[in-house]
Amino acid sequence: MPSVEEARTRLRAELRSARQSGVKVLKLIHGYGSTGVGGDLRIALQATLRQLAQDHEIGDCIYGENWRTSDEHSWELLKRMPELKNDSDLGKGNKGVTLVIL
Repeated sequence: MPSVEEARTRLRAELRSARQSGVKVLKLIHGYGSTGVGGDLRIALQATLRQLAQDHEIGDCIYGENWRTSDEHSWELLKRMPELKNDSDLGKGNKGVTLVIL
């Protein structure tokens, strides 16, 4: 298990690598905490992603609990990238993942 700072460093490196490779959407699997009540990594990485979105360093992020067809942001992404309709977490309310739109 990485520390919060190690996870943030790795997240930034993966975002850079994805951009360089032309990736448009990443699925970040950060988990939901070993106790099932929401871990430090999830909270910290989602806060980092919110800040990156505000700073326009990423396009947006969609938390796993919102990754469903009835969510406005999710639906807009699905219209642009219909292949994501096959994602195994779509509609599952998985709080252990976040989609990152680059």
